[in-house]
Amino acid sequence: MSRVRPATLLANLGGAHDPATGGLVPPLQPSTTFARRPDYSLTDPACLYARDDAPIYPRIEQLLTELEDGAAALVLPSGMAALAAVLRTIRGGETIAVQRGIYYGTLDRLEKLVARGEIGLQVFDGSDPGDLERLIAEARPALVLIETPSNPYLEVLDIARCAELAHAGGALLMVDSTAATPLVTRPLALGADLVMHSATKALNGHSDVVAGVLVTAREDPRWAEIRADRHDAGALLGPFEAWLLLRGLRTLALRVERMNASALQVAAFLAAHPAVERVLYPGLPDHSTHDVASRQMAGGFGYLMSFLVRGGAEDALQVAGRLQLIARATSIGGVESVIEHRASIEPASTGVPANLLRLSVGIEDPADLIADLARALER
Repeated sequence: MSRVRPATLLANLGGAHDPATGGLVPPLQPSTTFARRPDYSLTDPACLYARDDAPIYPRIEQLLTELEDGAAALVLPSGMAALAAVLRTIRGGETIAVQRGIYYGTLDRLEKLVARGEIGLQVFDGSDPGDLERLIAEARPALVLIETPSNPYLEVLDIARCAELAHAGGALLMVDSTAATPLVTRPLALGADLVMHSATKALNGHSDVVAGVLVTAREDPRWAEIRADRHDAGALLGPFEAWLLLRGLRTLALRVERMNASALQVAAFLAAHPAVERVLYPGLPDHSTHDVASRQMAGGFGYLMSFLVRGGAEDALQVAGRLQLIARATSIGGVESVIEHRASIEPASTGVPANLLRLSVGIEDPADLIADLARALER
């Protein structure tokens, strides 16, 4: 297919129809192994064994490669598996620089590797433009890892500047872009070396698949190592789950457009409500990184936000408990709006405010979401 805009690419899955029947929906091939001809040649040279050769994987990977303007992509069984695939390329004694206040699971994984003596870890303050520069000069990390917008504080880092600093210090830059999606931010085009997504979230968008994606700016030896490691370790998504992910991607452009527009309306409502102390959403003019987000994000500011209820943990939990439409659940990026009291999930050592509620806005009518929040915020 000739170069088309993302919404068209997604709706048509990059032309990945069924060549055998003409079906507009790609087929699901669950086979783990593939027959050979009498001369022992493969029926399809690309299909030997399902560890890497399930026909649906390259369809997803080609689609994500085009969406991210990358060189290649890999599908993995979860977002954390995508992170782990990169971490396994870090050599003993090398250091990773990671942004403070990102997804708790990422920091927890890194801290466990540090505790085993496998890597060094340095944490920098993304809100301080000079902190990363100082860290790179002093620690000389092999990898800089950022998440933008971050979860749950919705901090947006200047990817181009982070890439410039990382490369000047001999490091790679990897961006977790889960809360943005490729339709809002393309980190590779801004200088990042790797971009990852928890495809469980908006890429699939239907809360029925756990998956991860890695996309690289170039097919270099590190990428070859990551690809080989996926094969050797068998870190693969099941074919049915991959088929569901591909199906979910068809509506990504519509969902992201609706979710972004609704999130901005919901954030504005919350910011004006007397029971809300503060709203963390980069689309609001008073957000600390609004200017960066305005330059870096296209077509909206994402579907994710956090807000601090006036009072303490009990007040926040009561607000969440009174919601009737918005579900109380863990995860983000689905068609349904969900809310989570992060202090009930993260350990107190992370410092997450006890009155913080994280809200992932779905595709419902924003007026209904606002009405539900209004009821819940009534004293």
